[in-house]
Amino acid sequence: MRRAKPEKREIPPDVRYHNVTVNTMIHHMLRRGKKSTATRIMYDTLDLIRQRNEGKDPVEVFETALKNVAPVMEVRPRRVGGATYQVPMEVAPARRTTLAIRWILDAARARAGKSFAEKLADELMDAYKNEGAAIRKREETHKMAEANRAFSHYRI
Repeated sequence: MRRAKPEKREIPPDVRYHNVTVNTMIHHMLRRGKKSTATRIMYDTLDLIRQRNEGKDPVEVFETALKNVAPVMEVRPRRVGGATYQVPMEVAPARRTTLAIRWILDAARARAGKSFAEKLADELMDAYKNEGAAIRKREETHKMAEANRAFSHYRI
């Protein structure tokens, strides 16, 4: 185990919208280090969102979608005696956004057809409206935490 936790790195905001969350999403989208491609896809996605919402701020829609997908509770395994219990725990803010981004990207990749920018825009719009695969994933996680509430006294 580590002696100390490494300090969190400062993430710079993105170029066009000057938003840290947009830049974090771009970094999570990366495939084989192609940052310019990931950036172009993200900006195309935000442009599509702007078109579909009659000029409404796409970053606002994006952040609301992330907030809707972000889980509040999750289960973590805890070994007690010979048994492993699924203990419900509150999710830390940094992990909350990371999970939300991961689930949205996974759901967008799983969609059929179209370009990735369109699939991501569709998934973000669904998350904004509290529907779609990423929202289902959050509900599933919350259900697991609720079902294992009996083991909450085993907090880590």
